[in-house]
Amino acid sequence: MSEAQDNVVPHTRVRSLRDAIRKVQLGEAERSDVVVELQETERARLEMLADELKDVFKEIPEDDDQFTLQVVSGSTPRFWVDMTSHVVVGGDRQTYRFLKDTRLGRVVVLETSVLDDMADCVTEYIAERILEREKAIEGDWFNNRLRQAAHEQSVAKVQQSSNWPGIISGFLFGAAVGMIGLIAFAWFANPV
Repeated sequence: MSEAQDNVVPHTRVRSLRDAIRKVQLGEAERSDVVVELQETERARLEMLADELKDVFKEIPEDDDQFTLQVVSGSTPRFWVDMTSHVVVGGDRQTYRFLKDTRLGRVVVLETSVLDDMADCVTEYIAERILEREKAIEGDWFNNRLRQAAHEQSVAKVQQSSNWPGIISGFLFGAAVGMIGLIAFAWFANPV
């Protein structure tokens, strides 16, 4: 045992701030590389979804500007469908999660790892939104038409009611002329 103790170099600790900073920087670089790699993986999966939907995007009416339909990078990459709904990749990097913000909070529309299922769900969502917009536009047209008809009726009533003062004043004027004529006839026809 004495030979083993002789071969052991006494443990000396040398502390260097520069070495510690370098060690921390290397650790952070490795972690950020992992984060960037995960973000790139999520973005690639979302771009695959967007690619699946390219033909659907082409069929959206040109005057319908409610859809965003783009992949946006960030701490969590997102595929924005419209202003209130987007698709993200789940924590397992395999699951798509279609989320919609509502007045009551965020709702999960669909969660699946099957690309085709998510593409079908987004397609149906877009179709529903297009139909809702058409109904809203049709409702606006119908409401405008009802307002216009009501306005025309009120104008006609005002015009009819505005004729009464003219009729009454004409009648009174005629009655006054008739009385003056009778008085004048009686005055001149009956000499005293």
